[in-house]
Amino acid sequence: MRESFVANLEHRAGKWNRPRLALMTDETRLSDPAAAIRALPPGSLVILRHYDAPGRDGLARRLAMLCKSRRLRFLVGGDWRLATRVGADGLHLPENMAKRGRGPWSRRRWLVTAAAHSGRALFGAARAGADVAMLAPVFPTASHPDRPALGAVRFAALVRRSPISVYALGGIDPATARRLKGAGQVGFAGIGGIARLGRRSPETP
Repeated sequence: MRESFVANLEHRAGKWNRPRLALMTDETRLSDPAAAIRALPPGSLVILRHYDAPGRDGLARRLAMLCKSRRLRFLVGGDWRLATRVGADGLHLPENMAKRGRGPWSRRRWLVTAAAHSGRALFGAARAGADVAMLAPVFPTASHPDRPALGAVRFAALVRRSPISVYALGGIDPATARRLKGAGQVGFAGIGGIARLGRRSPETP
């Protein structure tokens, strides 16, 4: 499955430009997603989480249009119908959604990402039809303060065994990204630190 990742990207979403970054929106920590989106380099991903936000449909439409204008790929978290309505480039599966296996989204020519917090979840993401998993938390993060961080060594070991390609998520900033050199991830995902990574343009292994 990992060998088909580049082919899947070119088929579903067009060839990505470096750096390979994914911005995860967050209701609490990212009050203005638009400002963070404008800081991303072309070819990056934006994943709308904001699962419980009032007016989520309207927000999704606005961000989809902004991403299109800036040559970014836009995914909607957890709602394939909303992703369809706003013309998103794909869907992001929370881990509990990926556990249920394939769904209607697997019949669409979409890019599908999935959250994963363990080796078992990586295989679950693959069975659910995801192209890439967001493996987290690699480092301590304010988003999940009670969840133990994987650390660079454990993260690299999970990436090597993963049936699909992996993004590093959790505590990612320019300093921690350098600690993952050679770990095998295809990109970096996050909230607060991703815009800074975009400005630094780190090389993705």
